[in-house]
Amino acid sequence: MTQQPHLFCFGLGYTALALARVLKQQGWRVTGTCRSTSNTEEARALGLEIVIFDPDHPVEGLAQRLAGVTHLLSSVPPGAAGDPVLQAHGATLAEAAPRLKWIGYLSTTGVYGDRQGGWVDEQSPLTPSGERGQRRLDAETAWLALPQPAHLFRLAGIYGPGRSVLDTIRAGKARRVLKPGQVFSRIHRDDIVQILLASFAHPNPGAAYNACDDDAADPAEVTAYACKLLNVAPPPEVPFAEAALSPMARSFYDDNKRVRNDRIKRELGVTLKYPDYRAGLTALLATESATSSSTTA
Repeated sequence: MTQQPHLFCFGLGYTALALARVLKQQGWRVTGTCRSTSNTEEARALGLEIVIFDPDHPVEGLAQRLAGVTHLLSSVPPGAAGDPVLQAHGATLAEAAPRLKWIGYLSTTGVYGDRQGGWVDEQSPLTPSGERGQRRLDAETAWLALPQPAHLFRLAGIYGPGRSVLDTIRAGKARRVLKPGQVFSRIHRDDIVQILLASFAHPNPGAAYNACDDDAADPAEVTAYACKLLNVAPPPEVPFAEAALSPMARSFYDDNKRVRNDRIKRELGVTLKYPDYRAGLTALLATESATSSSTTA
């Protein structure tokens, strides 16, 4: 009898829930962690098995829960004390790792640091420019140290349904900060899902993959394009030096690089659904319009 594929996911966030939705449609069993019972409504609606986990509340009986698991993914970010999943359950995961078909860890392109607009790929030196990037690099190293090393997915800025510049504009929170030469890479949530699925089909433990689209772009340019789609006036341009940004928002401008995604195409056979922000935003707006029309019909 063929074993039912079973994903255990630490951190059922925006991307992991989208992955779980696809896997459930394909007949998978999916178990995932949430930080509290207050954010499990969507997960339960999908028929997922929910477990509470946070740094102060380890998963009870994890070894038993992993008995039938075939695939394991972590999307939990590291904290000041390190990776909370490995801190709480490193020994259990090390014991389970050799029998799992696949292990994955969602990291960020922040591990490359600043390249002053230059290109990076998976072979580039890892030189994070800030504390958050260093924490990610430390977490990557720890996940690679498992008896079966994890696959690393270095994600660019994630956008998708309900979480894009279109929503920011509608909320009246959009801005156009000008910093000449600054670019950011992006990735649509649904393209992350297809990259993960492709890795399931072509496992290569220890491999790192950049998950980004083909077009690193100036964020002010992206905002202007989204305003055009929505037929609203773009917000005024504000020089970076004069922008009232939070320390967190300002830190994103510390890194300026273009990220290559050749490896997901060459090794995993991925064809991006949304190869640039124009395709992604246009599709999001079209889907919203179609949904609105069907609701009001």
